[in-house]
Amino acid sequence: MSFLNLTDKTYLVLGVANKKSVAYHVAAMIEAEGGRVVYSVRSEARQKSLEKLLTGKLVYTCDVENEAEIKALAEAVGGAHGPLAGIVHSVAFANYSEGLKSFYETKRADFLQATSISAFSLVELAGAFKPYLAKDASVVTISISSTEVTAANYGYMSPIKAALEGCVRFLAKSFSQDTQVRFNAVKAGPLKTSASAGIPGYLENYLYAEALTFRKQALVTEEVANTVLFLLSPRSSGINGQGIIVDAGLGQNFFDEQVVKAFSRTI
Repeated sequence: MSFLNLTDKTYLVLGVANKKSVAYHVAAMIEAEGGRVVYSVRSEARQKSLEKLLTGKLVYTCDVENEAEIKALAEAVGGAHGPLAGIVHSVAFANYSEGLKSFYETKRADFLQATSISAFSLVELAGAFKPYLAKDASVVTISISSTEVTAANYGYMSPIKAALEGCVRFLAKSFSQDTQVRFNAVKAGPLKTSASAGIPGYLENYLYAEALTFRKQALVTEEVANTVLFLLSPRSSGINGQGIIVDAGLGQNFFDEQVVKAFSRTI
């Protein structure tokens, strides 16, 4: 038996978009540890685009913006593959089609849509899957390393990720009434993923973040996936309702000497 003890346990992983996705890395690691993965992707078009990557895998479609689809997913997956040992919620969306805007210019429709997909979907998924979860299952979502940082290019997603983390705490509390199901968030620093490439100005922020890490090396997706895997496992049984920061020291190194010197030469 491996240290993580995932062998022969079944996990639902939502949010695989391509090989660079956090969700894909997590799923691959679960399978390497002897666990079973049921995949859920956004649409039939996304499923078709992943045909080669997920050949031979159990793949369902679910647009988490649609409550009926979430309920149908729970009934289909839970009925056929439950009880589930855990769920990985790696789902987020923001509409940047009109380019970068100041936060006060955020449109109501965009904010509500992003909240529905990126935060409230976790609540609806938890409710729908509750009958199909093992009593000590673990649910893990992906957030950002600091929801307090007002990065202009990330726009309205910072407060939405803060809402996601609030949902984690309240779900942990509400599920504790009659289960030992745990809810946690992995708060990742900037990553080089396809999803992040669509955020205006992300590359500059990514390179700046890399300079602020203690090791002067950017966070890699496997490091985030490793933390998710630990939280899914029984080895993390004492962690519940938490946000675990994985950022290679970025958040503790604002006054890095090299960065300060580089800035000083520009003024």
